[in-house]
Amino acid sequence: MSQTESLATESQYLTFFVGREEYAIDVMRVREVVDGIAITRVPAAPHDVRGVANLRGSVVPVLDLGLRFGGSALVTTARTCVVVVECEAGPDPLVGLLVDSVQRVVALTPEQIEPVPAFGTHARVELLRGIGVIDGSFVQILEPDRVSRIEDRIDRAAS
Repeated sequence: MSQTESLATESQYLTFFVGREEYAIDVMRVREVVDGIAITRVPAAPHDVRGVANLRGSVVPVLDLGLRFGGSALVTTARTCVVVVECEAGPDPLVGLLVDSVQRVVALTPEQIEPVPAFGTHARVELLRGIGVIDGSFVQILEPDRVSRIEDRIDRAAS
């Protein structure tokens, strides 16, 4: 395969940590990464919605990925930030994902992305698109529309 063909099949992913786990999301779906943004609590919101943020006049719901993945709420530190992603499904065109830290941007070819195993991940498997293999380590690739689906968050909050 020529370098031109290789570049055409590569996709770029933003990686970040939630706890000790590294996750990735397609950079084409990332609007921006914001640190130090004020998040306002919303009464009666689903359990994993940290609140809303004002992003240049737009109200953006912010999900705590620690809670979304079934763990505990993330503790805000100097490295904590919000990854704002564009969603194609659901009522919110933009959703903020609260993460412990942003790591890097990596290029992955389709050959470097494995199917999601039915076990061994902290994230619910239906939220993942695949597992990326980078230099012998793994990164869990999120599907933003599944992560942000409000119907699922409300169902889980009611149970």
